[in-house]
Order: sequence, then structure tokens, then C-alpha cells
Amino acid sequence: MTSSSAEHTFKFSVAGEELQVQTLQPQALRSPSGPTLVLLHEALGSINQWRDFPRVLADACGLPVMVYDRCGFGGSQALPAPRGLDYLEHELASLDALLSACRIDRPLLFGHSDGATLALLYAAAYPARPIGVISEAAHLFVEEETLTGIRAMVRRWQSTDLCQRLTRYHGAKTETVFAAWAETWLDPAFRSWNVEAQMANIRCPVLAMQGEDDEFGTVRQLQAIRSGVGALCRSRMLPECGHNPHREARAAVLAEVIAFIDDLLTAGRTAPQGPRTKR
Repeated sequence: MTSSSAEHTFKFSVAGEELQVQTLQPQALRSPSGPTLVLLHEALGSINQWRDFPRVLADACGLPVMVYDRCGFGGSQALPAPRGLDYLEHELASLDALLSACRIDRPLLFGHSDGATLALLYAAAYPARPIGVISEAAHLFVEEETLTGIRAMVRRWQSTDLCQRLTRYHGAKTETVFAAWAETWLDPAFRSWNVEAQMANIRCPVLAMQGEDDEFGTVRQLQAIRSGVGALCRSRMLPECGHNPHREARAAVLAEVIAFIDDLLTAGRTAPQGPRTKR
């Protein structure tokens, strides 16, 4: 699918980090006051690994899109120091600083895998900021199925050209990117990582999606999001789909996203939600 969305890629210094950022404008802008979709990539991801999806998403939804390489990935700077097991929580301040610097006051966050977890944690930590969250294949806790998938990736790293293929995106940072991901998740100390409790702090609508054949997680992840967020969450299991719904089930994902945005903007959910009763 082709698109004529205006596209700009640039470096941006914020919170002591030099990040690579890309912005896209849709062919037809839905509303000059509409939100900006902010894409948050997966654990081994980058701007370029989204492929053409940001452009397709911008035109399909009629909204501007911003996507960026988190610190340590893609065209952004290398990590200044080894990351800890609480790396996602530390990335919240970086994301908030970037949104503020780009004057995106009410983002619509769209995250995949690690990026989806980051989007949910951001909505929990800064409940007045996001207008909504779209989550693909998020993790709220560690499952044995996740570790099995990561061990399989480690074997691929050791026996295939996976390193060379990832080097196209991360350059000299590739080995650090892969090691940080695999070693963090396979660290016995990380087995107790769990952010389910934070979901109760989310005040914006959430669309949570997961593939039925996700090789890195089970339906329990989706159930935990729905249980934690409550009535503000709509969840969708996508048949014949693995860990990458926006690639493997693009038509279904776009249909869900467009319907979610239609409802979100029609309802005028541009103000923080009031307190909720814990279910």
C-alpha cells in the first residue's frame, strides 16, 4: 500500500538523550484539533521496523503520527549506562519529556509489545495526559511461554543471520540491544516483575489487542489488562495472528483502531476521567 503522507525524520535532544524522531501528516487531516498518534516500538524495534505502518495508519485514521527510536535503539544515541530490570519505568520520564518538547499535550499512544507495556504504564503514571491507549501484545507479568519464546530467539541469534539483519536497524548498538532484552527477561530476578496493579490508575480508554498464536504471551496478558483497566478497556483476540498484529492481521487491526478512534473522538474524551471504583 502506498501513501503520500508528508514525512519528516530528524534528531531531537531531550532529557539528555538524542533521539531520532519521525513525524507524518495524513493525506486528509480528520480534525485540526485531533490527537497525535505516538508509536512506541517493541523490545528489538525501531522506526524503520514499523515499515510502512506509520504512513498507512496516518492516512487510515486521518491523524498525524509521531514515531521515535527509544534511547539505545535505531538512530537514537546508545544507552549511556547498562539498563536495570526496571528499565520500562525509567523510560516513562523520557517519553513524557519528549511529548512535552514536541507540544503533544494529549497523545493517543499506540504501542507494540514492550512499547505497549510502556504505553500502559505511561497512562497509569500520567493519567491526565493520554487521550487513549492502543496496546498490541503487551506484557504485564512474566510467563513461561514468554521465556520459551525468548530462548528460541537466543538460539536463532546464535545459529542464523539474525544479528546481521538487526544490524541494518541498530548498527553498532545491535549486540547491546539484543543482550539487554534477552538477559533482562531471562534473569531469575526478573521473574517476579509484575505491573498489573498499575493498571487501576489508568483513566483513559484502552484498546488492547493480541494474536491468538502469540509466541511470547498468552491470553492471560489480555485478561489482566481488561481486569485492571475495567470498563474503559475493550479487548480483542485476533485469530491466526502471532506477536505482530499490525503486520500479520493489518486489516483487522486497522478496523479495530479506526472504530476505537471514532468512538473516542465522538465521545469527546479529551478531559481526564474521574475516579473509578475498583472492580
